[in-house]
Amino acid sequence: MLYLIAMGAAAVLGLVTRGKLSNFAQLKFRWPWLIVAVVLVRYAVLLPPLDRFEAARFIYVLALAGIVAWTLWQVDRVPGIWLVSIGAAVNLLVIAVNGFRMPVAPEFASHLATAGSFAQYTVMTSGTTLNLLGDWIKLSPSPEVYSIGDVLVAFGLAIVVFLSIRNPRSYRAT
Repeated sequence: MLYLIAMGAAAVLGLVTRGKLSNFAQLKFRWPWLIVAVVLVRYAVLLPPLDRFEAARFIYVLALAGIVAWTLWQVDRVPGIWLVSIGAAVNLLVIAVNGFRMPVAPEFASHLATAGSFAQYTVMTSGTTLNLLGDWIKLSPSPEVYSIGDVLVAFGLAIVVFLSIRNPRSYRAT
């Protein structure tokens, strides 16, 4: 939800500053179908019943690595996408060092309290690593909790959308 809000706000800001929504169509990604497939896989393994399989968290990490790789591949032609790469890489790092699970602050992990871990999430404890990079950021009124990486991805997506609407000449189809 955070990503959609960031992109929507950036689109509105781009339009208010005399950009054109049609400029967004000039954005040329390399292999755009690949990122669509990777993002769909990433979200699919979060949903029941797939989230109950042990392999789901490893597939999630592979999908996240795919997002990092794909966004890095776009850096030379899409200004701002480097921030998406950094945010996704931060999330990938914290998940990888915590047994392929994202640490969640205890106050936001009520459903994990009895199990300790579920799917790709685990409760933040002194035994988890890089807790500062885990899910602990609450942005009301949303019920979701976010990580620093999520916020960086959202800002990166907002920059990409704003620049593509406001200044399409900054994008190259090389």
